[in-house]
Amino acid sequence: MSEESFGVEIVEAVIAQYRVLPVVVLDDAGPAANLAAALLNGGLPLAEVTFRTDAAEAAIQQMSADPRLLVGAGTIIRPDQVDRAVAAGARFIVSPGFSPKVVRRAQQLGVPVFPGVSTPTEIMAAIDAGLETVKFFPAESSGGLGAIKALSGPFPRLRFIPTGGITEASMGSYLSHPAVTAVGGSWMVAPALIRQNRFDEVSRLAARAVAELPGVGRDAAPATSSKETP
Repeated sequence: MSEESFGVEIVEAVIAQYRVLPVVVLDDAGPAANLAAALLNGGLPLAEVTFRTDAAEAAIQQMSADPRLLVGAGTIIRPDQVDRAVAAGARFIVSPGFSPKVVRRAQQLGVPVFPGVSTPTEIMAAIDAGLETVKFFPAESSGGLGAIKALSGPFPRLRFIPTGGITEASMGSYLSHPAVTAVGGSWMVAPALIRQNRFDEVSRLAARAVAELPGVGRDAAPATSSKETP
């Protein structure tokens, strides 16, 4: 891990601070730099770039070039993808399910990993792997907030990042539960907005999401590592 890399605690602290994780799908890396600027202008300095398109690595590389933006890779399903994502500049890994090999590889590289879970068995596997925060996916179709409330009973120390079907209208109810660290969503980075170069709208939606969260805003510390100048 390079000196400029984010540590596990810093990554989790930034995600917990801003509480909304934009989930980005880019078929073309061309708009990546503009998208990064739009999120920063909206006061939301983090993004998960899904690794299911050919443009993902280039997009991560371009977006992570700005040290103010915390960029991770999502939809990681194989250990070799962990290597490629980290080499491109990803500072955290998100997967749709629990893969021991993916988790182990991320841990070997010292990169935070948030595997997807939706059952007690998967949660116990994540806890056995030493994880304290997981992605709850797909959130809405797996029982939504009701499921998280039920799961937080036997697993009171675990924290969730629910993703999948969450909207601007529903994020507040999720974030009101103490077991929810943040929510993942794509409404502020919808593919149509990016294709149409509507980056002002991306900034507006990002800013509105931030404004609706108590204790979060532009006065918060920037998402930079200790080796970089704020």
